[in-house]
Amino acid sequence: MFFRGQTVGKYRILSPLGSGGFGSVYLAEDTWIDKKVAIKVPHRQNLDFGELVREPRLLASLSHPNIVTVLTAERQDDVFFIVMEYVAGDTLEAVIERDGTLDLNRALDFTCQICNAMDHAHKQGIIHRDLRPGNVLVTEQGMVKVADFGTSRFLEIAAHGTTVIGSPPYMAPEQFQGKAVFASDIYSLGVTMYQMFTGVLPYETPMPGDIEKLMKGELATPPKLKNPKLPKAISDIVMKAIAADIPSRYQRASDLLDAVLAARTPAPSTIKRPWRPAPVAATGPSEEVQEIQARLKARETERPKFCWKCGKALPARADVCPFCSERQ
Repeated sequence: MFFRGQTVGKYRILSPLGSGGFGSVYLAEDTWIDKKVAIKVPHRQNLDFGELVREPRLLASLSHPNIVTVLTAERQDDVFFIVMEYVAGDTLEAVIERDGTLDLNRALDFTCQICNAMDHAHKQGIIHRDLRPGNVLVTEQGMVKVADFGTSRFLEIAAHGTTVIGSPPYMAPEQFQGKAVFASDIYSLGVTMYQMFTGVLPYETPMPGDIEKLMKGELATPPKLKNPKLPKAISDIVMKAIAADIPSRYQRASDLLDAVLAARTPAPSTIKRPWRPAPVAATGPSEEVQEIQARLKARETERPKFCWKCGKALPARADVCPFCSERQ
């Protein structure tokens, strides 16, 4: 769609970053403020304007440090595109391919950050539906940014999504039936955790004949069998996250986060410390407690939603404004 060196409005295209089923992404420079940005050009340009801006409106409702930020949406020379923050670094997929099994603390840290991102999205009523290492960016400082919510949709009146979207083998069993719920993202995160802890997937891409086994949970074996150094508590958490039966899974990202933090913090009775005189006064929380508190503070309470046209407050999960009748 765009080529290196091309100027589109105030943006100068520097290089392509990648292309997927829903669009192509380019590295560009905002020539007004000398800042690098990422530009996503949807493949489908023949939609009406309301459909084109649906995705950036969806993404604009997500404001979280672990989610790629949408800056604006524009149309230049009849080409519609979305401008996002540029995240310098690698995808988690590239990190795993390069390093194989990740260090336990590093993998758990990535897991906690992804949980925070998904917890925020779910509170906004949004299912990612294609969560996988290729859609998780890792900055040079080790910060995680979840990207590509373009395949998401609002969980509105219906109990679940009805379009088969995802990337096997990260798709939850119900997604093969055209259904997606919040716990479907938990399953995808569980598969991602499995890959970080072992360097491999729990199973290859399911063939048509394997779907029944997938539905019964017969394809995956505990990650501890592939990485004996993995603590059993963490292995059990992964297996619960990828449980084939939805009720047997963690239902919310916050539930998975709490389980990981609890398993990561050793029980007081197992901690061996040299004898020291009792302190006269408390010196504040430990680094481990401070880290846990920081993770929990990263969760955000759901904010009220407002109509993009008239600015009035919307009822929960409303897709049409009751005041101006504009679709959201």
